[in-house]
Amino acid sequence: MSENSLPDTQSAPSPHRRTYWFLWAGFAAFAYICDQLTKWWVTSTMVEGQTTPVIPGVLQWYFIRNSGAAFSIGENFTWFFTLIMAAVSVAIIVLARRIRSAWWAIGLGLVLGGALGNLTDRLFRPPSFAMGHVVDFISFPNFAIFNMADMAVVGGVITICLLTLFGVPLTGTKAAVKDVTLDD
Repeated sequence: MSENSLPDTQSAPSPHRRTYWFLWAGFAAFAYICDQLTKWWVTSTMVEGQTTPVIPGVLQWYFIRNSGAAFSIGENFTWFFTLIMAAVSVAIIVLARRIRSAWWAIGLGLVLGGALGNLTDRLFRPPSFAMGHVVDFISFPNFAIFNMADMAVVGGVITICLLTLFGVPLTGTKAAVKDVTLDD
């Protein structure tokens, strides 16, 4: 076996970027579809204000319509949240072309799917276009009431924070760390 016939172990080919795009789009679609299906289920089977125990004392479905953000903050600024969700969605779509990491694809896909899920509510649910109230229904005692889109956004943001903390860029390869010496 000659030296030229040995496999090159230093530079393994990375998966084609389309793989990351499909992963990103798949997680975004999964989060969005789960969110919209569960909201459809809640609005078609429950009355607003109704509570249904799931695990007594731990988890219940509690159907409300939220005009604000988390913990009902900013209830009079529904239009602002609509603009923010639209801007975040556009930014993620633009950023997605640079993804070369499966974990970044998952994190950004979850954030996009969740943002689009709540944006759909803001745009198309009552009381009016771009002022709609988000359907929330997952309730734990002494905690916020939320939905699947909120869960996707939080899961995606946690993933992105961890990737950032560990220095994993969108390209999926750690940036070279330069040794810095301080001369006295």
